[in-house]
Amino acid sequence: MRAATRVGSIYRLPTTTFETLVTHATKPFTILDVARLAEVSAMTVSRALNTPEKVSPATLQRVREAVERMNFVPNAMASGLRSARAKLVAALLPTLVGPVFQEMVEALDMALHERGYQLMIGQSGYDAKREDELLKTIIQRRPDGIVMTGLVRSAEGRRVLRASGIPVVETWDLTATPVDMMVGFSHAAIGTAVVDFFHGRGHRHIALVSASDERARARATAFADRAQTLGLPPVQIAFSPAPSTMGAGRAGLAELLARAPQTTAVFCSSDMLALGACIEAREHGLSIPQQLAIVGLGDQSFAADAAPPLTTVRIDGTRIGRLAAEMVVARAERQPRGAAVVDIGFSIVERLST
Repeated sequence: MRAATRVGSIYRLPTTTFETLVTHATKPFTILDVARLAEVSAMTVSRALNTPEKVSPATLQRVREAVERMNFVPNAMASGLRSARAKLVAALLPTLVGPVFQEMVEALDMALHERGYQLMIGQSGYDAKREDELLKTIIQRRPDGIVMTGLVRSAEGRRVLRASGIPVVETWDLTATPVDMMVGFSHAAIGTAVVDFFHGRGHRHIALVSASDERARARATAFADRAQTLGLPPVQIAFSPAPSTMGAGRAGLAELLARAPQTTAVFCSSDMLALGACIEAREHGLSIPQQLAIVGLGDQSFAADAAPPLTTVRIDGTRIGRLAAEMVVARAERQPRGAAVVDIGFSIVERLST
């Protein structure tokens, strides 16, 4: 093995050593691999990771460079020394507030429980940096699988997950290039479908009250593009911070009506926003749906009991949760599995708000 070379106060690890390790790697890198690349003992790597003040600056530099190049995440559960699976799956949600992901999480938990697994939940808060930090903490505990709500947003997060070797299922979105597996639906297709729904019912002045996360913006872009394709007037959009609230729905509709009082139909990017929009419409003396049609998203438990009952885009959260559990367990237990990417689609449930 070629020795590391020193340039000033920085050690440069030999490229051929790293390439050899990567080429022949058949499983996630371990602390022994880091030690080989840094040309130190495994004990020294452990000290550098846990008590860096006990390691010389030069050695610490070598270990840190090796860790970075290998995307190595220390395993707090010492997985190399255990043979049994943890029977634990971690799920990352952008928020624990509100009912948006409740159906999916309940189905995921039940399906995992039926297979002898437990569910651990973490909250990323719609923040890519926080998500990366949370992922590294979870990977240290070596769960048998990780379920993401949405796509892994950062390149760093994708690298770390792939290097870990842990089965990953991304949900609530759709891409041709998942980290590992995916079960979800197209947000762009939803935006397009709602415009067609409004257009088919004679609406020409349509608008959108939208959350500001990436998935909501994908729907908004497709919504505006489809309206333009159909020759409709420019779409008015009111964005609000995630997570969505009734107050944000009220404020969003008030903003839209001030800008475009001729609006006759509004798509809200969640049922909670739509509920707030219904309240605000009544405050403005508008009858629903005679003067203003409102569509939500999610078909939450309260949608059918709202006044009026809410037309909404139905997402089958139960199916997402159960499929995610099946996929992650099959990978963890090396069982045969189906397609790596599953599009469950969506439907528009028409009620009295349109």
